[in-house]
Amino acid sequence: MDSIYIIVAGVIGLISGGIFSIYIYTQKLKSTHSAMSDIILSAKKEAADLKRESRLEAKDESIRIKQRAEAESKNKLKEVRNIEKKLVKREFYLERKMEIADKKLDDLDKKEQDVQKIREKVIAKEKELQNVINNQIERLERIAGISQKEAEEILKENLIDSAKQKVAIKVKEIKDKALTEANREAMKIIVSAIQRTAADHTAETTVSVVNLPNDGMKGRIIGREGRNIRHFESLTGVEIIVDDTPEAVVLSGFDPVRREVARVALEKLIADGRIHPSRIEGVVVKAKKEVEEAIFQAAEDAIDEVNMPPFPREMMKILGKLKYRTSYGQNVLKHSIEVAWLSGLMASELGLDGTVAKRAGLLHDIGKAIDRNTTGTHAMIGGNIAKKFKEKPIIVNAIESHHEEVEPLNPISVIVAAADQISGSRRGARGDTLENYIQRLERLEDIANSFDGVSKTYAIQAGREVRVMVENDKVNDPESDLLSEEIAAKIQEELNYPGQIKVMVIREHRSTSYAK
Repeated sequence: MDSIYIIVAGVIGLISGGIFSIYIYTQKLKSTHSAMSDIILSAKKEAADLKRESRLEAKDESIRIKQRAEAESKNKLKEVRNIEKKLVKREFYLERKMEIADKKLDDLDKKEQDVQKIREKVIAKEKELQNVINNQIERLERIAGISQKEAEEILKENLIDSAKQKVAIKVKEIKDKALTEANREAMKIIVSAIQRTAADHTAETTVSVVNLPNDGMKGRIIGREGRNIRHFESLTGVEIIVDDTPEAVVLSGFDPVRREVARVALEKLIADGRIHPSRIEGVVVKAKKEVEEAIFQAAEDAIDEVNMPPFPREMMKILGKLKYRTSYGQNVLKHSIEVAWLSGLMASELGLDGTVAKRAGLLHDIGKAIDRNTTGTHAMIGGNIAKKFKEKPIIVNAIESHHEEVEPLNPISVIVAAADQISGSRRGARGDTLENYIQRLERLEDIANSFDGVSKTYAIQAGREVRVMVENDKVNDPESDLLSEEIAAKIQEELNYPGQIKVMVIREHRSTSYAK
């Protein structure tokens, strides 16, 4: 019996344990389901957040894309409107030009009609004149008692004799003029050669003055037994002239770049105070570098001033040397800049390429930078430099022809030559002593007064114009035209002058009465 109770108790215990285990499992399962539900809810929430964030980012990105597209669209629209405005403006100018052209064409047609009417009147007058001449010939034949043919023979013989005399006189004049011009050209060539090599009369272009703090510095420059000055001169190729001039020495040399190097080096030595051969060598090397930098900077400034793109570096080194060259007291680099501007302006006015004209004008005197070291004129040397750096044939021809040594092959060459004359002949451009100026004016007046019928002569406009007053009863209107040409020819033959001189002959008739 006890065993049955034990078994029953065991079974009940097992059942109770099983029920308890099932209960515990059920509780765990519930907690697991609850955790899974939390995880799922959290995941859904995160997914919703991510989805919302993605939508917001996508919306922002779309807004940004839309804004960029709108901005680009506005810019494009603005560009299109600007182009449209330019086209409208260009169309307006074209219409104006067409109107002007049409008006000029109408004026030409009208003038042609007027010319035709005048031509018809002239033909009618010629017929009347011929009739009058025929009548006069008949009357002369009756009066003279000889025929027209006999009169023509006599007149022909007289004309032949007179022509022979005039031809002989003209041949002599031509020979004398050719001899005079040959002598003058020979003198020009000699003077040009002297100026390029040993122009003692142009001291302002061949010497530089260096001021000293005191006269004691002269002895330090010379050095013991002259070793400092000899070493300096051998390194720079420039002569130092030490004379009685107080607190100054003179640097003399025909190469302006070398002279500038010597000036910079000597001023550095004077400022430093240490003057001896080894110090001189170092300072001269530094001075050469400084001058090279100054040359390149001068070329850059010149190119920037005329709004041109950069040149090849080696060409800029040559162009910058013109900063230290002068022609009749006029700085060649500044003259080249002025010619560049004048050439560009004139070319633009004529509808030509202003950029090419400016480039040719800036380079037209580049041969002067090295003409002392090379044979030939500076125009031809400049043309060779331009060819070396592959400049356009138009520019090469403009450089070579600006002094009429080569025939100009295009309008820009003529423009550059004209700009060169304008820059060189304007007032104050080139130096001239007061004595030479007065002598030239007096010579102009003397030449004009040497002609018959001239009463008074006035040289005005700084010698650019000569006004000649003639006697009314001795010189008529046609003779006035001939007189102006003869005076101009004689001035051109006997005087040397920059630019051109205008000769104006004035003939005036005055009638005077008195009321009493």
